[in-house]
Amino acid sequence: MGVRVIKVGVVGASGWAAGSHLPALAGLAEFEVAAVATTRRASVARVAEAHGVPLAFTDAAELVSHPDVGLVVVSVKAPGHAELIRAAVRAGKHVLSEWPLTVGPGEADELARLATGAGVTHAVCLQGYWSPDARFVADLLAGGRIGRVVSAALSASGAPFGGGSVPAELEWATDPAGGSSILTIMAGHFLATFEAVVGEFAEVSARLPRRHDRITVAGTDRTVPNRTPDDVLVRGVLRDGATASVTVRGGSGSPDGFLFEVVGSRGTLTAVPTRPDHYPHWTDWEIRVDGEPVTVPAGYRRTPFGPAAGPVAGIAELYLEVARAIAEGRPPHPDFHTAARLHRLLATIEAAARTGGTAPVR
Repeated sequence: MGVRVIKVGVVGASGWAAGSHLPALAGLAEFEVAAVATTRRASVARVAEAHGVPLAFTDAAELVSHPDVGLVVVSVKAPGHAELIRAAVRAGKHVLSEWPLTVGPGEADELARLATGAGVTHAVCLQGYWSPDARFVADLLAGGRIGRVVSAALSASGAPFGGGSVPAELEWATDPAGGSSILTIMAGHFLATFEAVVGEFAEVSARLPRRHDRITVAGTDRTVPNRTPDDVLVRGVLRDGATASVTVRGGSGSPDGFLFEVVGSRGTLTAVPTRPDHYPHWTDWEIRVDGEPVTVPAGYRRTPFGPAAGPVAGIAELYLEVARAIAEGRPPHPDFHTAARLHRLLATIEAAARTGGTAPVR
């Protein structure tokens, strides 16, 4: 690409980032992980050694301010995102935040304005926008392969969220204040991928059923209160007038796949996962038009990661977009403004579910 290597600092490096962001960055010549941070000395030392990272901190502020860090990756729990993003922006650092950007649309809008005003590159890890399969299907639809889109539907598993039990590491996610639930995490990613393919919702109606007031912590005999939905049911109209629905099925255990169906005026496109235990923004798709298989051209995949890499592949594609945006002096996609709009969509879904009516998406 002819750009300088971007030195990265990852905050929250011992959790999700250890199995996704760090492997993705290790496979890209455009980046070098210069620093990692966690809250515990033992864990950060372990991560730094495992990934060959020279700098390790237990204080995120030290990582953010370090001169060897040009891009700060925020991969802690959602309530902690805003403070770290503000610190990175004040330090003049580019920043990539895990999704959700924060815990609500108002703060998401504020963070987007702050980062844009500071002139730093800001991106959110909604990797479905850079799924090679999603981009290919979007191009097929835009090119009129099945005519004018009449309707689109996605049904996908939201496990391990939404079942009668929860893994111990997700016990904290039973409280909506944590910002991580089947609505925010699973439906958020699925809706982003869905809209990247078929276009944005203009209005929605929704149901967010909660069947379990208490759920079991897996591997124990303990139960904990649950205040989050078990399923997400969204119906609506897209901006081009097509009807649309997204159903996210809750349940314990591993995900069991998805079905994406787009009906056009001259044909029907379907997509299912090549690996049924993966989500639509994680895996390659088996795509058919009117029942006939369609292969994604090789040019849609820009990284060395194949379908077996799971989420690493999509995250790597997103990092390449960030590198190009920095080199070209433009906003990456998706940026904080995209994330803020998705937060508004989720808030609209919650409002529609409360009232039982239809609500416009702004």
